[in-house]
This record gives sequence, structure tokens and C-alpha cells, in this order.
Amino acid sequence: MTVHLYFSLIPEALIASMLPPEQFGQYYATGHKYKSKGQAIFFEVDPSFRHEFFDFDELFKRCVAHQDGTPKNSVYAGVYRVLEHIPVSALGKLYLSTAYGHTLAMERGEITTREVPTLHMYQDLAPVNSLVVSTLDPVGYYHSVTTQPAKFIRFPGMCFVELGLGALAADPANGPVGDLPYSFMHHLREALLELHPEHKQTKLVHRVHSLEFPYRMIKSGFYMGNGPDLAFYPMPSHEELRRDHSHWWRSANL
Repeated sequence: MTVHLYFSLIPEALIASMLPPEQFGQYYATGHKYKSKGQAIFFEVDPSFRHEFFDFDELFKRCVAHQDGTPKNSVYAGVYRVLEHIPVSALGKLYLSTAYGHTLAMERGEITTREVPTLHMYQDLAPVNSLVVSTLDPVGYYHSVTTQPAKFIRFPGMCFVELGLGALAADPANGPVGDLPYSFMHHLREALLELHPEHKQTKLVHRVHSLEFPYRMIKSGFYMGNGPDLAFYPMPSHEELRRDHSHWWRSANL
């Protein structure tokens, strides 16, 4: 059986599995007997990837089929400092699994420059899980905490997702909430009002925030970087998801 490598973001881990991506997503989100539920987000990693930080010899020794022939679901190669040891070039598709085990594959895309300034909200997924608002666009935000830190906070790399702010992106004081699902609206408005493009470009909303969030609130997509290399995985539009991935979309909004 083929052994796959997956880089999980919930939690941060490098995992070997005999399950192909869709089956792995279902297993990882719901458990072997569907007794647990939780979102799963993971990258497929080039199976030829090797790094001395991980014990690949032992990993592949353990990732073997069971005596009855059923595939091995998962063997963990690492759950600490995983992101910084996986180059962006080794990453394939990104997969989003709903809490009910439906899995959506996302291809890497091009990062486009945004000409109109606006406010942003970023959910950090690895190596920390903070919720941050910022005047910086995604590329600027990434470099501000990695290669060109404006403060003492610096990471070797980061994976994060941009979440929608609706009308608050243009008018944080008076913009209507609309269908924003966030339970911390008052605190969010206060954080956004503190931002200034010259004096305060980022503000923590939550130092430690739940890694699960409504997939429908993904604004642009996911950004995965290591050092100077930054990759972008654009989120399909709601219309495209309804049309081409209806089962996943319904499962994501239950």
C-alpha cells in the first residue's frame, strides 16, 4: 500500500498514513468509528520529502498494514516545530475537512496585489493560533512576523487564513454586523478601531483562539510560508462551492 505524508494544522503535526487524502480527511475529522467530530486541515506532502529533524526510517517501519490487511490510519512523525522543517516546495494540495468528514481539495494559486486599502483579520494556524486584525495585506502581514519583523515577535514561518470582516472592514465603528458569526463583536470592533496604518498596524484580538472557524467566513484563502517563500491557496467562491462541491458545502454549514 502507498504511504502518504500529511502536514496537519489542527494540530500541527507531520503524519504518515496509508489512507488517500479524502479517506484520511474523513478519518481525521470523525475518528475511525465516527465517534468524534472536528474540522481537519492538512497539506499533502511530497512522499520523497526527507529532513533530519524527523525519523523517517522509524516512521515507515511503523506505517504498515494491520495483520488483517487493513491500512494503517496514522503514524505521527512529529508534533513540535513541524512547520519550520517543511519547505513550501514540498507541499501539494491543501485539504479542508468538515466536522462530518467531507473533504475539499484546494490547489495552489497566485497571490494578487490588492489596490484598495482595507482592514483584515487573520487566524494564525501554525505555529501559533492567535487571532489578529491588521491594516497590512496578507503578504505584508506574513513578512511582518517572519522575515521583516516590526517587533520582537518573529517566527521562522507561518500558516494563516484570512477571515471576512464584512462591513467592519471599512467602518469598524458603525458597520452593521450582518451575518458575521463571531461571538466577540464588541471586542473585535475595539481592536479594529485601534488600528492605524502608520502607528499601529496589527492588534491581537485573542492570543490563543480556537482553530475551528466557519469555512464560509474564509475571505481570500490560506497562506503558507517558510522563510522568504510564501504560497497561497485561494478559497473557491460560495457560488462555485454550491455548484461544484454541494455535499461539502452543505456539510460545512450544518
